[in-house]
Amino acid sequence: MSGVSVTPSQSGNLHNVFVYGSLMADDVVRVLLNRVPLSSIALLNGFHRYSIKGRVYPAILPVENKKVSGRVLTGITEPELYILDTFEDDEYERHTVEVSLEDSSGKLLAHTYVWSSIDDPNLYGEWDFEEWKQLHMKDFVVMTKGFVEELNPPESKTRVSTYESFYKQEGDDNHPAS
Repeated sequence: MSGVSVTPSQSGNLHNVFVYGSLMADDVVRVLLNRVPLSSIALLNGFHRYSIKGRVYPAILPVENKKVSGRVLTGITEPELYILDTFEDDEYERHTVEVSLEDSSGKLLAHTYVWSSIDDPNLYGEWDFEEWKQLHMKDFVVMTKGFVEELNPPESKTRVSTYESFYKQEGDDNHPAS
């Protein structure tokens, strides 16, 4: 598959989605989509993954000479893409990017979610997936279950409001509300 680019819509409206944060965790994806799609390890060149003050999930923005490691979820259906769009909320904008697959020299077009506020003063440093898994994944899965339960009207809430009601909003304390 060397050098072959496939547009997300060429496979009967199935999509590729590059994920780089909480969606790299199978447990989170399983709660959202009710399955774990096939995936490949991939790199996104020209972007940086930031931590966000007061949040446990990351953001990416374009930054020259940087790269973000993540996974490409393949075979994402239109309804699943809608769920991911809703989960990412208006904090992110869906973009089509070219990613490099680690297990081959192939490149692939995929959707990804880019932080919508390019000058956000709350972005800092480098977000670490392994640290997130140890410190926050269990609670994030519980929060995601709450989001999925409230996804259908009339209780429909955004992921940000679900997140903010689940996590305390006092300072930088990223622990679940009690």
